[in-house]
Amino acid sequence: MHDERHPGRADPVGAGPGAGPRAGIARGDTARAGALARALACGAGLVGAQGRGGARPRVAHDWELARGVLRRRPRSADLRADGRLPPALGAAVQAGLKVAVQATPTEVGIDLASWNGKVVRQFIEARCGVRLSRATCLRYLHRLGFVCKRPKKRLLKADEAKRATFVADDAALVVEARAAGAKIFFADEAHFRADGDLRAKWVLRGTPALVDSTCPRWGEQASYYLAVGLETGEVECLELTGTSTAATSAAFLKQRRERHPGPLIVIWDNGPAHGGDAVREYLATPDLALRAIRLPAYSPDCNPDEAIWAWAREEVTANACLGTKVKVQARLTRFFDGLDTRTAEVQSRCRRKLQALAEAHIPTPDELAELETHVVLNCASV
Repeated sequence: MHDERHPGRADPVGAGPGAGPRAGIARGDTARAGALARALACGAGLVGAQGRGGARPRVAHDWELARGVLRRRPRSADLRADGRLPPALGAAVQAGLKVAVQATPTEVGIDLASWNGKVVRQFIEARCGVRLSRATCLRYLHRLGFVCKRPKKRLLKADEAKRATFVADDAALVVEARAAGAKIFFADEAHFRADGDLRAKWVLRGTPALVDSTCPRWGEQASYYLAVGLETGEVECLELTGTSTAATSAAFLKQRRERHPGPLIVIWDNGPAHGGDAVREYLATPDLALRAIRLPAYSPDCNPDEAIWAWAREEVTANACLGTKVKVQARLTRFFDGLDTRTAEVQSRCRRKLQALAEAHIPTPDELAELETHVVLNCASV
């Protein structure tokens, strides 16, 4: 008997007298109805059970009925014991990828500059014939222990022997300065363009990271000399007009001498402006009590001034096109003036590897007391 409310739909197969194998079965669903009937005959639930309220009909799409008759997919020979597919790359291939990414793409036969998801995909496809998505390639890099970092330059021209010697000399210089009451300043110069410095910024996912720019000309930049004292956290600057020369460097040293009456030691790099006749003539001034010492060549990591420049770019010019030199100078002047109240942060930010290594060479208080009677600060310098 068909359901009058749903024409063409077979009544559920019921239990009881009069229910035969052809009762209520549509001709188009004979095969399916037979499968359900076999499941029911095996005790699928028409017989009443405790808590189920007795026998009741079940519709054809009941999952408990269909679960036993659905065709199972054949088990693949490639599946693991847990039923999942194995990784696309085997252990040997992953080990090879780990070794390759630690070199440059050029060294492994790919004429590209740096690794990224696309380059990894190209490498895997060339070696294994497997083409993976870019996201999968990046996941493999993370699984192998790689992280993406902004690199720093490793200056191959730096002389490690001279750097080690300077570390020991710096430790002795600190002891000498403390005994004589001298101040040590690290000095350098830097330039800040009005177009600002592009840095990472937070944006909503899917939104491009853009920074507005008026494209100021190259000459719209502010330049400064700066000196930082690690012992006290002092920061002093001199605005520079034009390019740095021996004359401007001599003027900077003269400013330091006028502000600090005691003995001074200024440490800076080997830039051409830090030498020359003007600097040598000024340092030859009688009773100047000022020494100028050069850092090892190609050793910017030894100069704490680099931390101040990075700090200024972080807080003043990062992702900000100020447009004109005047606006850059106004913002930087406020920043440098504010460092007078942030001496502890200056000391923390400016502590470099040089200072950590030098402290290991500084003698103990007992050794220092013995040296104090023999230290003489030599103020003649070239």
